[in-house]
This record gives sequence, C-alpha cells and structure tokens, in this order.
Amino acid sequence: MTIDFGKGNAGGQKNRKLWFKMLKKLMVGRYKRPVFVYLGEGFGEGSIIVSNHEGTDAPLSLELYCDQPLRMWGAHEMNSGLVPMYKYQSEIYFHKRKHWNIHLARTFCLIASPLTNMFYKGLNLISTYKDARFKRTIRESLEALRQGENVVVFPEKAENGYLPELEGFFLGFVVLAEVCYKKGMDVPIYVTYFKKKELQYVVDAPVRYSELIRDGATREEIAKRLLDRCNELGRMNLDADIEAAERELEAV
Repeated sequence: MTIDFGKGNAGGQKNRKLWFKMLKKLMVGRYKRPVFVYLGEGFGEGSIIVSNHEGTDAPLSLELYCDQPLRMWGAHEMNSGLVPMYKYQSEIYFHKRKHWNIHLARTFCLIASPLTNMFYKGLNLISTYKDARFKRTIRESLEALRQGENVVVFPEKAENGYLPELEGFFLGFVVLAEVCYKKGMDVPIYVTYFKKKELQYVVDAPVRYSELIRDGATREEIAKRLLDRCNELGRMNLDADIEAAERELEAV
C-alpha cells in the first residue's frame, strides 16, 4: 500500500490551456485535496480508470490533483453547448440524480450552466452517447490511450442518485477494453472509489483485460465483478493506515 498526501506537490492536469489553469486555482478552496491510497501500483499511462461519481467531487478531485494525464468520459449533452447542457443539468443531474425540486434546478441552472459550460470546454472531455455515435467515443478513447493518456470513466447507474453503494455499471468501458484488446492493447484497468466524507481516493491494483476474460466472462460479468470491487473499496476503513503513514511522514 502506498499513501500519497501530495506534500509539496500541487498536482493536477498539466496539459490544459492557461485560462483553464487559472480557473482551476479558484476551485481549490471548494475541492480539497484527497489522500490517494494505492493498494497496488500508482496510475501509469494508457490505462482505463473506473470510478464512482459523487457528483462533481470525484471528477474534479482527479482533475485538480492527479498528476497523470487524463481524458474523462462525459455525457455528450454536457459537451455540446449551452442549451443541451442547461437541459441536462436541470432535468437530469440536479433533479433526477441530486433530487432537487425541478423549479429550483431550472432556476439555479440559469446561472450555473453558463459557468459549467465554460469549465467543461477546458476539460477536453470525450463525449459519450447511447446510440451508434458511441463509435466516436471508442475512436477518440483509443487515440487518447495510444498517446499515453488515461481514460477515466464514471460508469455507475445513477437513476436513484449518487449512492454510497453503487447499484450498477454501464458496459461502455468494458466495450472499450475489448476493442483495445482486439487491436493488440491489453490495457490495465484501475478500479477506484472516492470517499467524499473522508477525503480519500482509494485506487485498487490494476487488472489487465486479458485477466478478466481468462475464464470466458461476458461483458456483464466483467462489469459486475468490477462493480463489486468498487463497492468493496468504498467500504474499506483505511483511517488507521493513513494516520500511521502521516505520523511516519512527520517524523522524517
């Protein structure tokens, strides 16, 4: 186990435009740096990272504090301009997933959506789709992986909101790993879990796609296995390990 407190390291994504880097500095006060707990090796390059969502907290914790190059998947509505974003944010994100009153959500998003639209332009998201356009997602993700970037996917089924115990995973990231494998890329997959209350980002040891299909597992079975592991990470009590590591660091 390796515990990263980020001492003396600002972290965050480096391959962003200057205006976006300046904008992110304003967000550090809202999104505190989590402790990254690596149960195996740290993030490498050209991998798939699977995480719970926790609203905006998990994505922005990675954007602000993860040093390895990242490209995140995001709903195409959040990456297609102001009007689609407003509709998605007010009706899907805040109303259905965060359980806000619909009128409050629509009013709030009159202010929030223009700001979010500007921020998402800086994130350089890979848009995801629920139809044949998903081929674009795969194509863009393959190119990112080949360039050494890590593709981050938040696949949880959140019809009932963002819950501590995830209810299901969509299969898109498994399809991506499968396509990579067919093209000679046996990508490592990191299952992670962001614990918002504890400010801990737990990162499991990577598993290769070839290991997941060794016993003939289907896409659904692979997704279920990684979902179960993600929930296991969320239930781990790592406070004692983190406190011991912090005392050791202070003693140096």
